[in-house]
Amino acid sequence: MGRARYAVRMPPLLAAVVVFGTSAAVLVLEILAGRLLAPYVGVTLETYTGIIGTVLAGIALGTWLGGRLADRVDPRRLPGPLLIAGGSLTLLVPGLIGIAASLGLRPDPVGVVAYAAIACFLPAAVLSAVQPVVVKLQLRDLERTGSVVGRLSALSTTGAIVGTFATGFVLIAAVPGRPIVVGLGACLVLAGVGLALLLDPRRTSAVAVGALGILAAVAGTAWAVTAPDPCERESAYFCIRVESDGGSGRTLFLDTLRHASVDLDDPTDLRFDYTRTIGDVMDALAAPGAPLAALHIGGGGFTMPRYLAATRPGSMNQVLELDPLVVEVAREELGLVTSDTLTVRVGDARLAILEEPDATYDLVVGDAFGGLAVPWHLTTREMLEQIRRVSRPGAVYVVNVIDYPPLGFARAELATLRDTFEHVAIVGQPSRVSGRDGGNVMLLASDAPIPAEAIVAVNRARGDSDVVVTDLDELAAFIGDALVLTDDFAPVDQLLTPR
Repeated sequence: MGRARYAVRMPPLLAAVVVFGTSAAVLVLEILAGRLLAPYVGVTLETYTGIIGTVLAGIALGTWLGGRLADRVDPRRLPGPLLIAGGSLTLLVPGLIGIAASLGLRPDPVGVVAYAAIACFLPAAVLSAVQPVVVKLQLRDLERTGSVVGRLSALSTTGAIVGTFATGFVLIAAVPGRPIVVGLGACLVLAGVGLALLLDPRRTSAVAVGALGILAAVAGTAWAVTAPDPCERESAYFCIRVESDGGSGRTLFLDTLRHASVDLDDPTDLRFDYTRTIGDVMDALAAPGAPLAALHIGGGGFTMPRYLAATRPGSMNQVLELDPLVVEVAREELGLVTSDTLTVRVGDARLAILEEPDATYDLVVGDAFGGLAVPWHLTTREMLEQIRRVSRPGAVYVVNVIDYPPLGFARAELATLRDTFEHVAIVGQPSRVSGRDGGNVMLLASDAPIPAEAIVAVNRARGDSDVVVTDLDELAAFIGDALVLTDDFAPVDQLLTPR
């Protein structure tokens, strides 16, 4: 019967805790990476794809190298240094992300993977090397190999599950990302120091490793805390900051984008061209000053609800906003005052709209984003059917989209609108509508003819130069063979990303 080369020096309970904890730490870092990278690459499917793939690559490499290392070095000497190294690398993450941002990496797939590698790869690889080392320490003989490996593998997976749930459901909602990183890294280093002192048979070596670990924890924590932070406030969804123009103007930034600009003293001052276009649609729907009932999908800076309330007193504004901190910031810094006629429902709009009554709104405004993309589940035929359900006869749905040549997403969303509503149109600057340039374009849909001439007239009176595209032949040529987005297939991020 084969015997392990080294006597077992790690109690089974301690082995279980170490394997569980290191796997949990890897998944905590993976979930946090989405939040830490959002200010630089946004929150898209490609962001999470890059992070997940990079972490899996780190786990694969670390597990392989950890096993090889455990066969060449006394495994009692390895858990402590590995935890110290993994914790120290974790503490470096915020500063390294800032350095990567200074290099001008683009938020395309290559840039996303590069950011993810900087944030996750090395810590994931080093921490994943711990499991095969612990397995080596637990093997008494070949007769129990299966049960030992199976038990520790199950504990590793359980730790990953707990780390995922704890981070996504609890930690990110309660604490900003950077303090979580600092706490995680410091705990790993201190645990590594303890393991080195407990397991390493060479006392002098163990004390030296422990001292280096303490030094690494102090230095890494100091760097993580002092590294530049792009967020003034951080929620579970966004990195949020507000900038002042020195007067009454305020600009809201969410992650990588300027999401809204408001004038605290004059809610009718629309400073972005896309908000002026939506304002043109609002102004063209009814006689001047006549109240409207509007549903706003996405609050952001609450520019359009405030505009509608100011220009059409008595209007009813219902806003569906995902992030409670965005609402709080809007109240504190962007002039939002809620009332019986301007209400906010916090939650995912796809779920919240199910609670809205039928045939209630004259206007629905879609202005929700995750990075550059409209969240995919808000773009599909099934979502548009809900928008049509809550709309009164003759109501207009106007959705703000950002896209770049060849406008793959705008074409697909227009095809989806055409599949759901009887009338569709595009409003935007000529260079964008023609596909020569990228930026914001407004897509309109209704079951009644869209008041194109009235929108153009209001637009011209405002002094802008947008063009409304209504010719059916032009729209058919613009849409081409674009796919209709459904809950089963809506590759929004891939359609709008310039390659």
